[in-house]
Amino acid sequence: MNVSSMLALLTVGFTVTMTSHPAFTETADTAVEPLVLRKIMRELGKNMQQISDSIARENWALITKIALRIADHPKPPLTEKIRILAFIGSDAGKFRDYDEKTHQAGQELRRAAMQEDRTEVISAFATLQESCVTCHQSFRKSFQENFYEQR
Repeated sequence: MNVSSMLALLTVGFTVTMTSHPAFTETADTAVEPLVLRKIMRELGKNMQQISDSIARENWALITKIALRIADHPKPPLTEKIRILAFIGSDAGKFRDYDEKTHQAGQELRRAAMQEDRTEVISAFATLQESCVTCHQSFRKSFQENFYEQR
């Protein structure tokens, strides 16, 4: 598979994953006590879309800037962290590991973009996407059910 085909496939997969899930389409009427984490995730989703577009345009400077935003993304406030950790219980380490993988992948993407190495940028972006999607597969449904569905 050539680089442009791989980029197109990654972009489509990410876009479908991020925009078709109820977590990103529900209305304010159905949400209960929204987490700051949701806002953080939405911003990360926008950042991922910008990176995808920037890869196609070979805008290495913008990728470098956005990759750093992803690597150093904001954290929820302490009270929310406690709420989340209480909910996920023994899976807290797994959740933290996904966050660390996202941080590392963002840093690797930044390094590759600084070197203007298209192949490495695409590879690092794929690693970043995999980190995001794997975490979503592990936690998003249960977060939806616990934090957003009406009771």
